[in-house]
Order: sequence, then C-alpha cells, then structure tokens
Amino acid sequence: MRTTFAASGVRGSSRSGEIGGDARIALFLDVDGTLLDLAERPDEVIVPPGLVTSLAAAQAKTDGALALISGRVIADLDRLFQPLRFAASGVHGAELRLDPAGEAFVAPGAAPLPPTLWSALTDVLADLPGTFAENKRYSFAVHYREAPAVGDTLRARLARLVETSPELGVSMLEAHCAFELKTRQFDKGRAVAELLTEARFKGRAPVFIGDDDTDEAGIAAANASGGCGYSVGRRRPGARAIFASPNAVRRWLAAFAADGKSA
Repeated sequence: MRTTFAASGVRGSSRSGEIGGDARIALFLDVDGTLLDLAERPDEVIVPPGLVTSLAAAQAKTDGALALISGRVIADLDRLFQPLRFAASGVHGAELRLDPAGEAFVAPGAAPLPPTLWSALTDVLADLPGTFAENKRYSFAVHYREAPAVGDTLRARLARLVETSPELGVSMLEAHCAFELKTRQFDKGRAVAELLTEARFKGRAPVFIGDDDTDEAGIAAANASGGCGYSVGRRRPGARAIFASPNAVRRWLAAFAADGKSA
C-alpha cells in the first residue's frame, strides 16, 4: 500500500503524489494562499463553505497529526476555523501550540522586535499610499496589494532598513504583495521539526503545503524528515509537485478527508 496525494490541479511527475511504503502521514498546512485565497487585507479573507468540515475530517483521519503552519498569530487561526482547534505554528514559527487542547507559547529563541524598528518601518511607509504594516510582535508584515506599482521601491527601502540594523539579525522574506521582517531565530521549518517530536506526529511522514518564500523552510523540513513538500501556484525549491491554486488544495483536502482509509 502507498499513501497517495494525486489530485486534480496538481502538476508534477506521475509519482509526485506518493509517500513510500505503508507510511502514515502528518499534514502541515499553510493558510493564506494555500488553504485560503488571498484578499486585499488579511482580515478580509473568506473561509469557503466546506473547508472547516474537510479540516475536521482530515484531523480525525490522521489521528490529530494535522497542524496549521501560518504567518498569522495562532489566536487568529482559531477565529478563522472555529470551533476547530489544531496543533499550530503562528508568526512563521515564533508561536507554537503542540496540542490542540493546550496553550500557545513562544518558541525558543523568538523575541519581540524592538519598537524602534516598528517606528522606522512606519516612517518608510509614510509616503507610500496603499501600503500598510502589521505588528505581530515577532515579525512585521508589510502589505502593498492595494498599490502593486510600489513593490520595487518598497523592497529597496526595506532592504536598506534591514541593513542599517545588523545587530538585530533581521531578515526579509517576500510573499505575495507583501514582505515579512523577522529574526533568523525561528522559521516554519523549525516549527515543523518541533511538532514532529510530539507523540501524535512522531514516526509519521510529514507532508507540507505552502505557497511563498516563507514556506520554503517548511518544505525543506518535510523533505529532510522523510516526507515531501508541495507548493501552490509555482514550484518552490524542494517542492515535489505544484497545486495550481488554493482551490486545488481544498479539492485535494476534501478528497483526502473523504477517503475512509486511515493515514
């Protein structure tokens, strides 16, 4: 028996949707751009009908070995998918919740970014209408979906801002019409590795699905642990295959959840 991931909307080799042998799997799912279609602003996303049902069924099918690995804070994930709760990583690995019934905690090495950096960031955006920033304590997300023409200017300004504060160890990651400023002490790959030490995930082959630069560490961690990573929209380094869109991911998840076999 092989655990298969073939689904409509997935591009890759004919064997790209398989995990070898009788492996049981653990699912690690990004949210925005992967499970959910992107919106102009993060608080405007829509959870499509049926997604919560599919997630609940997939969580049961994997005996709880399903985690959301997101740039959002964990409290926001709980709001979006209520009444469900999942093992989760928030703010790109800065927050962790290892048990769905447990409390979220700050990952080792994660520390809030300083107010001085936030102040400098708001100055950078002052003359760029259509841009805005989210202060997630452990990372700052800068969005420009409402003003896509300023992308190159914004990228250059943020790069200079990072370069002027080398002592903070801040890096800049690029997402869809957004940039994320965070320190290098945490990422989605480390979050996946930490979750794989927990009983419900241990010994399972990890499957990670994500859509942008911030997810590449998660794809690498899944591959390194005997599983596989998938990307959405375009191929990412290490991705075994590509889902065409979040809708394709949702269709695959619904089919996976509906299959009565344990995974």
